[in-house]
This record gives sequence, C-alpha cells and structure tokens, in this order.
Amino acid sequence: MARDGSMKPPGDPPLACSVRGCGAALARGERVLVCPRGHAFDRAKSGYVNLIQPQDRRSLAAGDARVELEARGRLWAAGAGEALRAELALRVGELGLAPGAVALELGCGTGEMLAALAETHALAAIGIDLASSAVDLAARRFPALTWVVANADRRLPVLDGSVALVLVIHGRRNPAECARVLTSGGHLVAALPAPDDLAELRALVQGESVPRERVGAFLGEHEALFEPCARSAARARHRFTRPALLDLLAGTYRGARKSAAAAIEALDELTVTLASDVLVLRRR
Repeated sequence: MARDGSMKPPGDPPLACSVRGCGAALARGERVLVCPRGHAFDRAKSGYVNLIQPQDRRSLAAGDARVELEARGRLWAAGAGEALRAELALRVGELGLAPGAVALELGCGTGEMLAALAETHALAAIGIDLASSAVDLAARRFPALTWVVANADRRLPVLDGSVALVLVIHGRRNPAECARVLTSGGHLVAALPAPDDLAELRALVQGESVPRERVGAFLGEHEALFEPCARSAARARHRFTRPALLDLLAGTYRGARKSAAAAIEALDELTVTLASDVLVLRRR
C-alpha cells in the first residue's frame, strides 16, 4: 500500500520454489505460482500459497490451533499489542527503508502486526507461518500482502538476498536462513518476551513468577551472522476482565498447571504487564 493509501500494482514477490534441489524464482500466474522448471503451486481462494513440502511438515495439524488464533485476534482488537506495534514502527522507521522494500515475517500468525508495519512504512510484505488456518485468515484480511504456508525452521522459500527486513515477533528464529535471504546490510528486527512479560498471570498460574532473560541467548545464536545495532523495550500494563484473561491464557501462555484450575476458575479482573525486548541487528 502506498503512503497515500492507494494500492500498488502487484508484482512477483521474491518467493523461491520449495521443491528440494530447486529454489528457482516463482512467477505469479492467474491462480498459480510456477518456477522455470515447471514446479507449480496453486493459490488458495483467499490468496495465500502453500509452499510446504511433505518432509517439512511435522503433523497434519501443525501450527497454532484456531482457538489460539481467535484469542490473539480479540486481544489485538482490544489494543493489547499497541505498545509493541508502536515500538516496532519506530525501530523500523529508523532504518530508512525505501517504499516497496520487502519485509519478511517468520511466524506471522494472522498477520496483524506485519500488515500494520507494512501500511505505516509502505513495505512489500511477506508473511510465513506453519499454520494454514492462520495464513488463510491473514490473506482474507490483508489481500494486498503475500502470505505463505511454510516451515520457518527449515529453508525459507525466499530468494537469496531479496529481503531488506526480517521480522521475528515472539516467533521462530532461524539465523542462517535470515542471513541468506537478507540483502547485504539488511536488518533483522526481533521482539522477545521480556522477563516481566505476563508476570502477574504467570504468578497466578504457577504460584510464582520466575523472570527469564532471553536477549543474551538470542544474541549468542545470531552473533556469527549479525551485529547488534539497537535495543529497546515495549511495555504496557492493562487491566483485563475475565474474558480477556482467558484469551491471554489461550493465546499467549502455555504453562498452565492443573493445580491452577481453581485460581483460573475464580478469575475476575487482573492488571497484567505486557513487555517485550526489541532488538535491531544488521547482517554482517
């Protein structure tokens, strides 16, 4: 989408054939993507393309369940992601990307964050997720962007050196593949749950809230291929009613113990911290 709100004419996104040993560029047909070797991938009615290969699928029900996706959607609509969106928009804006630069998000889910950043900065965006249900919802809501079903833990179906920005937002990390698809000097922007993220909810569910620092490990995983440029944080405290707290449990928290059932059943209202550490790294 252009800065004036008009839609840019679609071009071929820098997608690569996912057939093992191929990797050639995919060109857009009427309802298909095809590579020069004749490998073809149908586009779904909603517009996304499934590029996952059988060896890359861990199960037939891979990715997040629809109940989790719907819970996150309600939280987004209620403004729970606004602080992180604003911080990411600031950091991406500081990169000075040209209009139409390609941004790629690993683990895009239903696409709200990627779509918001693409609109703010006039980016050509590609979202990748393992869950076809998530990608289908993203494609229906944001048809101007490119949505792909693929396993971000494996080889990304994206051409070498074709992406200006990779986004990892509380999602998958694949340093070698991120470096491969980025342009020389391209950037990786990551958001990691901060030590105090969901602290109040974790205390309720676990009986205590044990802070977990993730930045050091992330930087260690990426240091051979990336140099750190900036670090900041997004932090907000929200007063959630019971329905939203249940959405938080369904959409963001996976450590609920059976012993917490009574506490969860008694939930009424709770003020919860939503906090992320934001890192900007440059490809070496």
